[in-house]
Amino acid sequence: GIMYIVLAMIMLLRGFADAIMMRTQLAMATNGAPGYLPPEHYDQIFTAHGVIMIIFMAMPFMIGLMNIILPLQIGARDVAFPFLNNLSFWLTAGGAILVNVSLGLGEFAKTGWVAYPPLAGLELSPGVGVDYYIWALQISGLGTLLTAVNFLVTVFKMRAPGMKLMQMPIFTWTCTWANILIAASFPILTAVLAMLTLDRYMDFHFFTNEAGGNSMMYINLFWAWGHPEVYILVLPAFGIFSEVISTFTAKRLFGYKSMVYASGAIAILGFIVWLHHFFTMGSSANVNAFFGSNID
Repeated sequence: GIMYIVLAMIMLLRGFADAIMMRTQLAMATNGAPGYLPPEHYDQIFTAHGVIMIIFMAMPFMIGLMNIILPLQIGARDVAFPFLNNLSFWLTAGGAILVNVSLGLGEFAKTGWVAYPPLAGLELSPGVGVDYYIWALQISGLGTLLTAVNFLVTVFKMRAPGMKLMQMPIFTWTCTWANILIAASFPILTAVLAMLTLDRYMDFHFFTNEAGGNSMMYINLFWAWGHPEVYILVLPAFGIFSEVISTFTAKRLFGYKSMVYASGAIAILGFIVWLHHFFTMGSSANVNAFFGSNID
């Protein structure tokens, strides 16, 4: 857990440096002045900033907290699979290293953190930047998926004798829902990035409109992962707020069962709202109406 948090803090510094460079560029690029960054460099910085802050800062930080707190709250000595936990960390760290290696070897993606095709395709992004992006997310995504499996087995199989599910602390519950979301959504990210790789280097056409593919399929699949990712990060934070308030007011948590069920409802609804990221991109009125009816 401590290693995850240390990684998150290191990547926070890198992400903060990217943010400072972006804001400085925007401040200097006024009255016709071009600023100090060439356009392609700026594109790499804002792409790296988005990837780092979500995938390599926020996620490792939350997973680190889960590693430290979750086993203690359910009376377990450790997570179910310590070796798998170690492997998961180094996969995540490996992805972070790839992002930073791109500073000196080659370049990073210039596509924005969502890497929509055709911009992320080989024709418009022929360098190694998108490859760094794909492999960093693939490797770290595998580590995150293994972590989710580890935590779910820990919660369901290693609780203290006599502890029932509805006796678990609320932080453990929100982490459990978050890990269910990880287990359900991260394979989608793995699949869509694999399809993008095949498009780039084996002349497949999953996302090439002119060859019978559909670039909108990438956008749908990406956000089918990307929007649950929001709740993967925010649900444990909700649990932390609840635990802190309960502790410092010296009172039992009001509406415990309701909060457990509400957290589950958030997790479920988080899977059926992704289209609101692109309402204006050509979906039918009926599809827009369905996704608009449950928008958060």
